[in-house]
Amino acid sequence: MIRKIILTVLLLIALPHLALAIRIKDIASFDGVRDNQLIGYGLVVGLNGTGDSAQTKFPVQSLVNMLERMGVTVNRGDITVKNVAAVMVTADLHPFAKQGTRLDVLVSSVGDSKSIAGGTLLMTPLKGADGQVYAVAQGGVLTNSFSYGGQAASAQKNHPTAGRIPNGALVERELPNVLAGKGELRLDLSQPDFTTASRIARAVNAHFGTKVAAAGDPGSVMLTLPEAYLGRVVEFVADMERLEVRPDNPAKVVLNERTGTIVIGDNVRISTVAVSHGNLTLYIKETPKVSQPAPFSKTGETAVVPRTQLKVSEEGGGLAVVKEGANIGEVVRALNALGVTPRDLIGILQAIKAAGAMQAELSVI
Repeated sequence: MIRKIILTVLLLIALPHLALAIRIKDIASFDGVRDNQLIGYGLVVGLNGTGDSAQTKFPVQSLVNMLERMGVTVNRGDITVKNVAAVMVTADLHPFAKQGTRLDVLVSSVGDSKSIAGGTLLMTPLKGADGQVYAVAQGGVLTNSFSYGGQAASAQKNHPTAGRIPNGALVERELPNVLAGKGELRLDLSQPDFTTASRIARAVNAHFGTKVAAAGDPGSVMLTLPEAYLGRVVEFVADMERLEVRPDNPAKVVLNERTGTIVIGDNVRISTVAVSHGNLTLYIKETPKVSQPAPFSKTGETAVVPRTQLKVSEEGGGLAVVKEGANIGEVVRALNALGVTPRDLIGILQAIKAAGAMQAELSVI
């Protein structure tokens, strides 16, 4: 029984440290393994009179060009349509997407269309930064919105000029496999840090039992495939990326003066400092008095006599000692003991930083 109690206590002590461990795949990625952005220009048809107006010239030109490619010859001056809208189509191409893989696309109006809800996107090639076509998009646009109105009133829900097409694009060209046949890989950290890079290298070397990883700089870790994994890059990556490490971050305090939001990092420390905070309130009220002559009087005029009430109050801000905080919990409790609002706390933190008593980076957004 005593042994179980001791084991339980040790487990509870170790839980906070275990909870901080994060998989390598969640804090780093391999060099070259990333999404690529695609973009294309297309037409949305089938709108209920909410398309681009005649003042927008390029949708009509695009419609005429498309009809001519289909063998229909029309005069551009004779076309007046309100159910067509010109749109830009964007998507993200996954690094290992294969031909036939479907992608979600975002459709956004570029003209003066009032709504593209209920429309259908015609076949639109999606190109990468190199100008090559990597996918083709087509399908019904979902906006989850509406926009109706007349001359005197209108009603609108959400944003009717932008929508999505789930699985609306088909991959036509695959990206080259950047991991195939490689004996060395580079792991890029999402948040560069010397300590985190060193911990990743130690965790990988300890797991494989040999010198596999080396931290070249705080933003990357170089990996060399062990002999047992030559030609099996996928298996090596699968075994490595599920290892858990505890990332380290610099001490930082983020303040948002517009919303009164305060975010304090785990490593923030405050030296012993005395803080006094008080508020000055100025209350001004205008109550003018109107004096006018009696009814049917032959002389006299109406006069306005100003009356101003002025009240000044200053809340007592006693001097409070904020002791040195050993962890974030003690720092928060010490600052809350002052009994101030979050917006007042922003000013206090800025003053503590200016006094040199805060060992952390202060960022105001």
